[in-house]
Order: sequence, then C-alpha cells, then structure tokens
Amino acid sequence: MWLVNPYLHNSITSTRSSMKIGFIGLGIMGSRMAANLQKAGHELVVYNRTASKADELVANGAQLASSPEEVAQQCRLVFTMLSTPDAVEEVATGPQGFLKVLPGNSLWVDCSTVNPSFTARMAQIALKMGHRFVDAPVSGSLMPAQNGQLIFLVGGEAKDVEEIRPLLDVMGKAVTHVGGHGQGASMKMTVNMLMGHVMAAFSEALTLGSSLGISEEVLCQTLLSGPAAAPFLKLKENKLLTRDFSPEFPLEWMHKDLHLASVTAYEQGVALPGLQTVKELYAQAKQNGLADQDFSSIYSFLKG
Repeated sequence: MWLVNPYLHNSITSTRSSMKIGFIGLGIMGSRMAANLQKAGHELVVYNRTASKADELVANGAQLASSPEEVAQQCRLVFTMLSTPDAVEEVATGPQGFLKVLPGNSLWVDCSTVNPSFTARMAQIALKMGHRFVDAPVSGSLMPAQNGQLIFLVGGEAKDVEEIRPLLDVMGKAVTHVGGHGQGASMKMTVNMLMGHVMAAFSEALTLGSSLGISEEVLCQTLLSGPAAAPFLKLKENKLLTRDFSPEFPLEWMHKDLHLASVTAYEQGVALPGLQTVKELYAQAKQNGLADQDFSSIYSFLKG
C-alpha cells in the first residue's frame, strides 16, 4: 500500500486514484504521455508554447494554462517533456517559470532528454527551492508513447521514484531506477548515442549492399535476421523500404542528443572519436533539409 504524502494534491494510492497533474511540453511524446495519464482518470493542467497542441487534451477535460507558472499554481506534481536544455530551463526558472510558484516539497519529474550535468544543476536548483526532483527520460518513440509502452530510465531518491511509479506504469511498460539525480539522464544519453551510431551503420550497410546490386528487401531480410542488427532496426524497416520518413523521432533531435553526448564526453574527459563522426553526419543531413524527418532518414541522405 502506498503511504499518503500530505504535500501532494492527492496521494498516489494506485493507478485508479485520480490526482491533479501538471504536464508541460506536448510534442510528439509529451502529448501521448499526457493522454495516457488522462485516460487513467487523472486531472491534467497542461501548458505548451504552441497552445493548439493541447486541443485534444482540453477537449477531453484537461485545463489549458497560459504559462508554466499557472500550472504550478494548481499542481504539486509537474511533469516536463521538452526538446532541449534551454527549453527546460526556461519553463522551470524563467520569468514565468513554475519552480518559484510551486508549494514546498512539490515534485518535478523531468522526462526530457538532456545532458547529465544540466540535469544535476536543475536538481540542485529544485532542491534549494524546497522541492523534490526526479529525472525520468524515456526510451521509445511515437508508437510506444501512444500505447503506454515506454521504458523510463530514472534518477532520484528511491522514495520519490516509488511514489510516481504508478503514473510511470500508466505511460510505460518498464521503470529502471538507475541511481541518484542525473543517472536517468546519463543512461538515456548513452542509449541515444548508441542508437544514432547503429542507425548510421545500418544505413551504410544498406548503401553498400544496394550499390552492389542487392535489393533493399533482401538486404533488410538478411541483415535484420542476423546477429549484428539491433532490435529497434526492425521497427524502421518499413520506413527504409518505402521512404516514408514521417517523424517518430525527428532527425534534428537525434543530432541534438549526439551533440549533448559530445559535450558530456568532453566534460568527463572521455575520447569518443566515432561519436564525433556520426554527429557530423547527422548535422550534414539536417543541413540538407532532413531535420523534421525521422532519424532513419539518414539512409536517404547517404544514398543521395
């Protein structure tokens, strides 16, 4: 049984207990995560810079706030799912930021993919202001978010993680508590760096194979059933074969994550020469108009 926390609007006793939740950031991922919380019966107060992205949630009963500050005036549990460290910092500590308005001992759960040093700094700011903080980035893209099948990689105090676990279970299929503040962000940075590498390497293999006259269908069938292919590549097969690169995870965000991994490697004094090469490959693809396409469109860039 979950212990009652007197500081939250409602205690989390089970996934069926309704509570008021603030959700900031309603892009490809955030909108679907928030929708799953709403379907589970929770009352939402939402904010997004482009307000129209909240229309469906509002039509289903969510309250649209005019600023992050207004979210915090009504909620003691706030989720953020934003694109960059700058965006996170702005909504948290900017002129209309939510942290200064939250009542003491509120809980901020940041699901954004940001670099570990930034996460550690945000955690310290939140703690100094009397709040609790959990970094909970996710592994998964559009369809897992929509189907509540995300994997949460979490950093923070164990008691805080357990308190929000019923909510994470609504949005995902697994929760991995990696360690203290910043460790969830660290794991996500590692995962996304590997995914960027793997997608580029697979695209190069397809490019070479097709140049030798092997059909893309046979290449995919053979490579994806072999020992060298990562499981997520099978989910990209149709995009590669049909050239339908509608975004599940936009290429510009993969480039951003690789850049943040590069920054992190510099901070840690770690040499990652392969990362630098792959990062620049995605940068070139972005400059060639593929920023808004799925990151698997790196194949179309290589094919020319």
